[in-house]
Amino acid sequence: MLKQTIFCAAVTLLLAACGGQDNQATTPKSVSDSLLDKINNKQTLFVGTMGTYPPFTYHEKDGKLTGYDVEVTRAVAKKLGVSVEFKETPWDAMMAGLKAERFDLVANQVALTSPERQAMFDKAEPYSWSGKMIVARHDHAPISKLEDIKGIKTAVMLASNYDEIAKKMGADLVHTDTMAQGLINVQQKRAEITLNDELSLLDYLKKNPNSGLKSVWRTPAEEKLGAGLVMNKDNDEALQKINNAMKELKADGTLKKLGEQFFGEDVSNK
Repeated sequence: MLKQTIFCAAVTLLLAACGGQDNQATTPKSVSDSLLDKINNKQTLFVGTMGTYPPFTYHEKDGKLTGYDVEVTRAVAKKLGVSVEFKETPWDAMMAGLKAERFDLVANQVALTSPERQAMFDKAEPYSWSGKMIVARHDHAPISKLEDIKGIKTAVMLASNYDEIAKKMGADLVHTDTMAQGLINVQQKRAEITLNDELSLLDYLKKNPNSGLKSVWRTPAEEKLGAGLVMNKDNDEALQKINNAMKELKADGTLKKLGEQFFGEDVSNK
C-alpha cells in the first residue's frame, strides 16, 4: 500500500511538472514584442523589402543588400540604437506580411496613397519625393507643362500609368515593354521623349552621363508623392521616434548624401 501511495504521489508531481512546462510554452508573447518596446529595448527590427528593385533595394555584385531605401533604413536604425534585419519578400506579399506582423517595418518606396492602405498602415516622415519626369535628347527644348506633349512622339511602357497619362495628354504613343526600351527609342530618334518615374530616370541619368539624354520636365513639387517607412497602425510612439530620427538624418545631411550617392541629387526634398 505504501509503495502504491508513493508511486501515485510521484505521478502527480510529474504531471504537475509537465503541466507547468506546457503552460509556460503556450504563454502568449508579451507586449515587449511591440515595435515601441523593440526600439526602447534596443532589439532587432525586421524590415520587409524586395531586394530586386534598384536603385532602392538590390544586391551588389558581392551579394550585399543595398540601395537608397536600405541605406536610409540602416541610418534610421543607427539613430535609434537598434539593429535591423531585412526580410526579402515579393512586392505582392509584402504589405500582407506587415499586416501579419512578420515584419516591423516595410522599406520599399511605399507612398501609401490608397484609402484602404491608409486605414491599415502608417507612414513615417518621407525620405524621398518623386513624380513624373520627361527625358529627351540633349538638343531638345524644355517642356513647360505636361500638356505640351500633345502630338509629340512619346515612348511609354504599355499599360502603365504613364501610358494612361500620355494618352490623356494626346501624345503620339510609342509603346515599349520597359523603361530602358523607351530611353533607347529616344536615343535612336524613334521617339522624341519618354515619360516615366522621376527617381528611376534620375538613377539612369546618373549612371549614364554620356547617354545624350537630359530631363526636360518634372512634376511640380506640390504634386509629388513622398515614400517613407511603413508600419502597422497603433504604433504612435514608435512612429514619433522614427520620425524624429528621420528629421535628424535630414538635418545632419545624411539623407542629402545618400540621395546624391544613388540619384545624383538630394531626393529627400520636394
